[in-house]
Amino acid sequence: MAAIEGFWAVVPAGGAGTRLWPLSRAGAPKFLLDLTGSGRTLLQATADRLGPLVGPRLVVVTGVRHAAAVAAQLPGLPAAQLMAEPSPRDSMAAIGWAAAVLEARDPSAVIGSFAADHLIGDQGAFEACVREAVEVARTGLVVTIGIEPTQAATGFGYLRAGQALAGQPTARTVEEFVEKPDAATAARYLAEGTYRWNAGMFVVRASLLLDLLHEGHPDLASGLRALAADPALLDRTWEGLTRIAIDHAIAEPAAAAGRVAVVPGTFAWDDVGDFASLAGLLPRPPGAGADAGPTVLGDAGLVTPVDCTGLVVPGSGRVVAVVGLDDVVVVDTPDALLVTTRERAQDVKAVVDALKAAGRTDLT
Repeated sequence: MAAIEGFWAVVPAGGAGTRLWPLSRAGAPKFLLDLTGSGRTLLQATADRLGPLVGPRLVVVTGVRHAAAVAAQLPGLPAAQLMAEPSPRDSMAAIGWAAAVLEARDPSAVIGSFAADHLIGDQGAFEACVREAVEVARTGLVVTIGIEPTQAATGFGYLRAGQALAGQPTARTVEEFVEKPDAATAARYLAEGTYRWNAGMFVVRASLLLDLLHEGHPDLASGLRALAADPALLDRTWEGLTRIAIDHAIAEPAAAAGRVAVVPGTFAWDDVGDFASLAGLLPRPPGAGADAGPTVLGDAGLVTPVDCTGLVVPGSGRVVAVVGLDDVVVVDTPDALLVTTRERAQDVKAVVDALKAAGRTDLT
């Protein structure tokens, strides 16, 4: 199928992925890494996925520190479509800046924001979902793609779907967004069947996004539109922009006003949030059972496992031997070694915090 006319993909590429340390660091965040052994980084895979939907209409918003690496990984991306933030100001400023630039270029433009570091399965289902989302967005709603939960996950935000939208195959109203729940609440959400994971994928007319932003944060909306009109203002005004996530600035208040719809996504989705998640995503050898040893990301010839399971990443060139440990995570890099368990994978961020507190920014 042809690309969607007037539709632009905005890819915010930021964050350090601290739960994937020491692979992901501030200078080499996870979106710039090939974490699946596919030969493509997460950013490149995202661009590949969006290409059939937008053709050349792709904008990447990243930090100045990573602009050169993004350009190298996406050599076909026009320089004008690579936007470099002077400093992180959260997702609303990043997406809103791109929206303002695209609004000035095409007042009727529809944009979709898609994170640079997520993995999605079933390309056909993803494309169908986005195409429906664009049609709904053209009617004047903010549209989110809600992922059908497969488990009672506590690491994701949720949204509650309401009534079906007339004339649309699957779209429904969004009654509320909810923060990451505890285990009991997540189990109830899964059982009720009306909740979806909030994957942070939003589709909306660029002008509507900025108009809604102006209702709650007029200075931020005006500032972003001023930047689109005069790019020379960037260095002088960026630091003064309100730092807020798009969920809080747009999605939640718009949902409360009945202005948000959800298109259910039935495809596999993962934000590759930690090593436990990564271990479940990596391919296993054909016919390998649960007792086949650890999953390896990298050169399996460097791993000597004995009665163990989990994930091993040999990245220093030396042999890694693991004996008698279940669900272990071992990540070996030239300057840092991580040893933990899949159960404690979420706590890796605390290592980064401790290193920063100790002044070891060379390792973070």
